[in-house]
Amino acid sequence: QVQLVESGGGLVQPGGSLGLSCAASTNIFTIYTMGWYRQAPGKQRELVATITGGGSKDYADSVKDRFTISRDNAKNTVTLQMNSLKPEDTAVYYCNAKFRTLEHWGQGTQVTVSS
Repeated sequence: QVQLVESGGGLVQPGGSLGLSCAASTNIFTIYTMGWYRQAPGKQRELVATITGGGSKDYADSVKDRFTISRDNAKNTVTLQMNSLKPEDTAVYYCNAKFRTLEHWGQGTQVTVSS
């Protein structure tokens, strides 16, 4: 069982920046495609960004050019740098690890963008 622990959420003003981090407890971190998802109140959980063990990245159109996903395979961590934040980015953000049919989720961290 892989445990994912997120950190870094909080309250930020529109236009501000925030970084999220996720630490994974596994000895085979590189086999997992890591991702960030988010769920706003009353909405379905949606993909924000993913990064493969080799570093290939994918982003939702709504966050392209504003968010950057990265991973450190030596430290078993994945981060999400969020810039130019908008009120519509407000959500609980979840870290995800996926390998074939195996999938693990973190507990989530709240990000609130408000003045």
